[in-house]
Amino acid sequence: MMVRWSRNVGVEKNHFAKRPIICLRCCAGFLKSSWDQVFLAFWQRYPNPYSNHVLTEDIIFREVTPDNCLISRRLLTKTSRAPRWAEKFLPAHMAQKAYIIEDSVVDPQGRTMTTLTWNISHARVMSIEERCVYGVNPDNNSWTEIKREAWISSNLYGLSRAIQEFGLARFKSNVTKTMKGFEYILAKMQGELPTRTLAETATVKARETALAAKEKAKDLASQAQKKQYV
Repeated sequence: MMVRWSRNVGVEKNHFAKRPIICLRCCAGFLKSSWDQVFLAFWQRYPNPYSNHVLTEDIIFREVTPDNCLISRRLLTKTSRAPRWAEKFLPAHMAQKAYIIEDSVVDPQGRTMTTLTWNISHARVMSIEERCVYGVNPDNNSWTEIKREAWISSNLYGLSRAIQEFGLARFKSNVTKTMKGFEYILAKMQGELPTRTLAETATVKARETALAAKEKAKDLASQAQKKQYV
């Protein structure tokens, strides 16, 4: 997995109505799996250990066009914890969940999948729109290339810049989780043992430590009992 970012700040003419926005472009990203495998993994990627922030996914609309493209629209529910410094400016319910629309167009003949996602909740506070194109890597047709763009804006007077920077940091973090989640699901699909997450590794180590402590306690109790009868 490799991701490179480029960033522009300015005003763009899109549905943000000339709001100052951060435009984030990912010029290089790839998964070391074929396009067909990534296409299948896309629909199976939840749940995975890196997607705890994704609560639900529902298909709203789906159809196959006359030219055999698959068009889908899904509604995703995600956790959306606001930064502590911003919580006092927002209603309590706005710091808990966010609803995301995900549109996708799959072209099996051209071997491309294009997705467009945007939040429909809290949009006045912060809007994030993301466009991804999944295609065959031109340098290695057994890998999948991902071209990603994002637009982040805020209309909250006096805090828009800070909220944009917060959204930018969270977006990058979620992209990393998304890529790791893809790799996890792809490994499972290919019959490989997925790499343990840090949380899973910590849990295993904690269990091993607890088991060792339990066995040691048993030995000490056994030795103490034997001394009583000596």
